[in-house]
Amino acid sequence: MDFNDTPEEAAFRKQAREFLTANAKSKAEAGRGMAVGWNKDEALAAARAWQATKADGGFAGITWPEEYGGQGLSPIMQVIYNQEEADFVVPRGVYEIGLGMCIPTMFAYASEEQKKRYAPKALRGEEIWCQLFSEPAGGSDLAGLRTRAERDGDDWVINGQKIWTSGAQFSDYAILVTRSDFEVAKHKGLTFFFLSMHSPGIEVRPIRQVNGAANFNEVFFTDVRIPDSQRLGAVGEGWKVSLTTLMNERFAVGVAPPPDFDEIFDLVRDLELEDGPALDNAVVRDRLADWYVRQQGLKNAHFRTMTALSRGETPGPESSINKVVSASKYQDISIFGMDVLEMAGAIVDPEIAPMDGLFATGTLSSPGYRIAGGTDEILRNIIAERVLGLPQDVRVDKELAFRDLPTGRD
Repeated sequence: MDFNDTPEEAAFRKQAREFLTANAKSKAEAGRGMAVGWNKDEALAAARAWQATKADGGFAGITWPEEYGGQGLSPIMQVIYNQEEADFVVPRGVYEIGLGMCIPTMFAYASEEQKKRYAPKALRGEEIWCQLFSEPAGGSDLAGLRTRAERDGDDWVINGQKIWTSGAQFSDYAILVTRSDFEVAKHKGLTFFFLSMHSPGIEVRPIRQVNGAANFNEVFFTDVRIPDSQRLGAVGEGWKVSLTTLMNERFAVGVAPPPDFDEIFDLVRDLELEDGPALDNAVVRDRLADWYVRQQGLKNAHFRTMTALSRGETPGPESSINKVVSASKYQDISIFGMDVLEMAGAIVDPEIAPMDGLFATGTLSSPGYRIAGGTDEILRNIIAERVLGLPQDVRVDKELAFRDLPTGRD
């Protein structure tokens, strides 16, 4: 591994830091919980303004082709910018899916006219995209989807349901994978589209989460018509298109948010337990040591990815390893922080909770993080097969027509 920036990378890092310093508040300056309490309209307005500022500054679409408004730089430059932006308080959670997953899929499969129409507007934050993949009966088995697409002249008619769609309630466009053929094996009968989320027949229902937020949605399709010109890839080859999106998703999900080792260490350093200072407690010290080791392992795995990107290489399965480790660590630290705070640990209100309610919020949010972007089980299968060289899981449904697959009703 090479831990140092090249001269070109160092110059870009300096430019990114200067841009961020001029246009945003650092986390050290702003403190925690700055954005807590924003309503949806305020959050969207702030996200749109920040995305436009990034585009004007040349820090949006860093790896995108220049003809679509991007900078045409290497992936390592995007990683460097993300590292620098992580030290600043900026709006997040609105454009990541569209810019990181949807538009790259459009680049791979859309027409030139479509790319020139949709990419620049997404880049500037004028249009928001979401990803319509998961279904209630499918779980982690994306290829088990049942949303139906039927050809009707120059259109396709869509009926079915998607779930856990982040940002669907404020999205303008979406990418969508459907089943167009029930007579072939489940991976072979899929067809992929993009569509307007304002199309007649679409109903979006936000899902209220245990942490009080409503980021996810159910999306229902009733005779929704999509022109065939908005099909991405060939009929029946939607799985191939989906893999393009999923590969970008694995990379985009990244490492879990705080609380991490630094936050739990800050908490216990000044905390008094019944038997004395928390840092003198053997159980606390044992847990801290375990989390510190995992944090350093993740840091070095990330450096390995950065080194590969800097050399123009394609990273290996590090993103799957990183997410499995960081997601469980995120949950463990959050729960432990709540436990040592005792009754105060259950307070979520950042105005009165210790450390702005960071550990209570993490406890409520962390189970979802172990599902989003690939469940622990799916990622462990990837690691087993692609890192350790173990045989694939037995798939008894591999050659069966989708219509013949057993269901819970059988």
